Amino acid sequence: MTDRGLRISDLHVDVAGNHILKGIDLYVEPGRVHALMGPNGSGKSTLAFALTGHPNYRVVSGSATLDGEDLFALPPDKRARAGLFLSFQYPAAIPGVKVANFLHAARQAVRPGDLTPSKFRALLMEKLQTLDMDPAFLGRYLNDGFSGGEKKRLEMLQMAVIGPKYAILDETDSGLDVDALRAVGESVHALRASEEGNKTGFLIITHYPRILQHIEADAVHVMIDGRIVKEGAAELAHRIEREGYEGLREEIGQLA
Repeated sequence: MTDRGLRISDLHVDVAGNHILKGIDLYVEPGRVHALMGPNGSGKSTLAFALTGHPNYRVVSGSATLDGEDLFALPPDKRARAGLFLSFQYPAAIPGVKVANFLHAARQAVRPGDLTPSKFRALLMEKLQTLDMDPAFLGRYLNDGFSGGEKKRLEMLQMAVIGPKYAILDETDSGLDVDALRAVGESVHALRASEEGNKTGFLIITHYPRILQHIEADAVHVMIDGRIVKEGAAELAHRIEREGYEGLREEIGQLA
């Protein structure tokens, strides 16, 4: 199937009248990990929100398709049903809503009626085991009193339960300590090793390259000022760690 993949072509996006994305081209293949790096304010999260349908992010021109289907022709809920998942930088806490009930509602929203309650419970237990998480987690209220690492692990569990085709992880490393970051990396590895997960395409959005010490990227893309200015293999992330983004800015200026 030649149309497979999350394909973004010449995408321009405005936010509150400001032109943020200025012609983004990006292709995320099934089963591969792409890292999108860049300094704060470069437009990385704007891309994530535009793809998932946030109303404040206006697509001016360009296209995005998910396995050949026009993403921008779909409302946000149908984008999720088509197989797109977004892990938020700052997940909300909802006291009174238990994790187990939330996960069941999330699965039902994306794949309504595909599992009986008993089969869903079995799936939940399987994914908890895959991610090495305590089943007691399910009885807690959603993100209420969770540490940063616990919030991110819950998002990994949500992703595992939903089984998306393409997952966008927006600043997953934000505010995490070394142990929490390692736990998230191990979770992504465990998901990729599963039957469903090894078909999922990942777009990991990050400011710092440290998360890529725990999740190996197949390709790295660098965004500066709303444009992708450099692409390469994992070594590109290591170069940014050594030199920062200023080295790339200087290189771009010399080539311009």
